[in-house]
Amino acid sequence: MPQATGTFEVKLAPQALANADAGPLMGRLSINKTFSGDLQATSQGEMLSAGTAVKGSAGYVAIERVTGTLHGKSGSFVLQHSGTMNRGAPQLTVSVVPDSGTDELTGLSGTLGIQIADGRHSYVMDYELAPQA
Repeated sequence: MPQATGTFEVKLAPQALANADAGPLMGRLSINKTFSGDLQATSQGEMLSAGTAVKGSAGYVAIERVTGTLHGKSGSFVLQHSGTMNRGAPQLTVSVVPDSGTDELTGLSGTLGIQIADGRHSYVMDYELAPQA
């Protein structure tokens, strides 16, 4: 399975919640990323988050559209995030939405792992690109 690696910069900006009575532990953020490395791309998306009264426990979901080149093939695709923190223990799944690839990335599937160390974000993307007829 092909693998893409690199780094990314992310900018998150708070947005108004649709439900003003959601409470202080709920959040909505816009996402803007710039990817470097094997994935040369930008992305835009939205994240919804929920904290709890227990320190280190929270959850988030996000959708972002990525546009650029993956190992030299151009197009766009959508990533779906689902993450939880269970009293400090993280669990994160980031998957390519099926059939979301366009242009030379049509048929893309896979997952993206995120690492954060010393304030830097990096990714490892395991993917497949189905042959086009």
